Amino acid sequence: MYKLAIYSFIAIATSTSFVFLPSPPKSYYHSLFISDSLYDNSSIANHLFILTKRPHVAGSEANAEAAAYVLLILTSYNIKSHVTSYDVALTYPVSRSLILTPSSSEKPIEFGLSQEIYENDPYADVANEVLPTFHAYARSGTANGPVVYANYGRVEDYATLREMGVNVSYTVVLARYGKIYRGDIVHNAYAAGAIGVLIFTDKKDYGGAKWFPDDKWMPPSGVQVGSVYDGTGDPTTPGWPSTGECERLSNEEVDDSGNVPLIPSLPISSADGDAIIRSIGGKEANVDWQGGKDSPIYRVGPGPAIVNLSYEGQQVIRTIQNVIGVIEGEEEPDRFVILGNHRDAWTFGAVDPNSGTAALLEIAQRLEKLQKRGWRPRRTIVLCNWDAEEYGLIGSTEWVEENREMLASRVVAYLNVDCAVQAKNFRASATPQLDELIIQVAQQVKDPDNSTQTIYQSWLGSSNDTTVKLGRLGGAGSDYAAFVQHIGVPTLDLSFGDGYPVYHSMYDDFVWMKKFGDPMFHRHVAVASVWGLLALRLADDEVLPFNYLTYAYELQKSAEQLEAEISENGISLVPLYASIEKLRKAAIKIEDDVKALKAKRSWASVRELNDRLIMTERAFTDKDGLSSRTWYKHLIYAPSRHDDYGSNSFPGISDAIERAKSLDSTDSWRSVQHEVWRVARAITQASLVLSGRLT
Repeated sequence: MYKLAIYSFIAIATSTSFVFLPSPPKSYYHSLFISDSLYDNSSIANHLFILTKRPHVAGSEANAEAAAYVLLILTSYNIKSHVTSYDVALTYPVSRSLILTPSSSEKPIEFGLSQEIYENDPYADVANEVLPTFHAYARSGTANGPVVYANYGRVEDYATLREMGVNVSYTVVLARYGKIYRGDIVHNAYAAGAIGVLIFTDKKDYGGAKWFPDDKWMPPSGVQVGSVYDGTGDPTTPGWPSTGECERLSNEEVDDSGNVPLIPSLPISSADGDAIIRSIGGKEANVDWQGGKDSPIYRVGPGPAIVNLSYEGQQVIRTIQNVIGVIEGEEEPDRFVILGNHRDAWTFGAVDPNSGTAALLEIAQRLEKLQKRGWRPRRTIVLCNWDAEEYGLIGSTEWVEENREMLASRVVAYLNVDCAVQAKNFRASATPQLDELIIQVAQQVKDPDNSTQTIYQSWLGSSNDTTVKLGRLGGAGSDYAAFVQHIGVPTLDLSFGDGYPVYHSMYDDFVWMKKFGDPMFHRHVAVASVWGLLALRLADDEVLPFNYLTYAYELQKSAEQLEAEISENGISLVPLYASIEKLRKAAIKIEDDVKALKAKRSWASVRELNDRLIMTERAFTDKDGLSSRTWYKHLIYAPSRHDDYGSNSFPGISDAIERAKSLDSTDSWRSVQHEVWRVARAITQASLVLSGRLT
């Protein structure tokens, strides 16, 4: 039986007796959480230093040691913590080579494919633990053929090549990193007929006149490694957890899923990419396809440059470890506010992801200090440190799949931080009902780069607008994906900055962070303050601080953008607009219910109203998922079909429109209308949940 906790008391001993005084309100502890007295920059810097001493890729001994460290620190802060392990399919490089033959009259050049140790590198003694540069889940094989330069390897880039009369079939594509997910660069190349892919780090996007360690930019030998898997979670257990002797797909079934590449690929440096570019002839590329200052003229080919790309990888079952810490709520222990960050890194991971891990441990330390002063959360707070995110959001996805029904019925919100500190400006993405809360919290925390103003004020200034710019969570770029896109949990993602030059290279180390990312670790502290205060509000506020009017306005805006795209094809958005209006009215009604509730202060009424606020997001999901992408259940937010990092509103409708434009048949346009109806029905269900009334 739960009780509405209206009063609690603190006992203070006097010389003759105990005096009972009312304990401070939750807001007191929230203010204390972000006060200067509760944090220490040196502590968060020390956590980052320890976590980044060695490269710690998923499945490695070093990453298991990092998990043990996180577990030790959480336990030392009196947080009940444990490890949840999964046995998952990971891939590692066995051999790779790249040979360029510039022309029939020139000698072949064999590239070293190695990242150079910089002068006075304090990590030189463990540099041999950095894996050889590779793409996780890349296809093993050899590709030998003329080179075609395809800009960023987007669908529209291949359309441009076709317009230029360039045939990509049986060629090796050279594309530069940026704009879209690397896995989609490989998939798009395969769809265009290529037999292999090289992805280089262009100086235009990641380089400068000077580079690390003298400046923040990627060195010429730097390589961005990463996964090219287009799915989410262990590819051999799609939709169920990789626990023990579980059912697994065969390699052939994984290949047939469409989520793993069917041609080999390699990531290469700007220096190697530059050498290949200089050997490509053919038509001159468009201006926006050209490189930066001092770069050669980029031509599209094909050839005369010929490359021989060879890659062999191995897939093995390795144990990964999620570290889970739980602070149980007093009044509502069965309602969970979850904070998540991953721990595994391709190399040292000072930015990605351990700036976030250090911030998570900082939050844990501050929460212990609050508990020593009498604070107890109303709802349960769960601190999650995920593993194998870099391979395909594996640790978080397996955990969500294993605990799906429990999480779907009990989670209030999921708060994600991956690369906590990349650069200066604060950024946030969220499902829309959390927008107002993020703004409120950002107005309470000092800007780490200008203490005379708040994060909100600097955020507003950087947007050159009257409102801050909040992103949405349709992309599959981090561990929020399983929570929002699979089970429909209100979710947000935070960071300072949105990209950094040494991303996924061996130069993402503590030295880079100390010199260029956050020398005083003030931004780390600020992320912890925002992240933790958001968690406290969601854990402690009697009525959850959700605003679904924002959601209705966002859906209205998305529908209007959609209308311009399909207005000439006889598709009616009337049912979609009608459902959004129902949601808007339900959002207004629940605001009225909140006002009425403040007069009654009934436990049962509070609980019932909060359940409506929590479960409304779930109603945007559909058990059948998106057509041909059934793991994605959310009908409002999911990744773009051709860019896993990209975000689509109404993804099922967008997919259907793409097919219809290609086929241009009556049936294909009828399927667009069907998807409109599916989304309309989901929004109508959400409005019914929010209003709390049966029809």
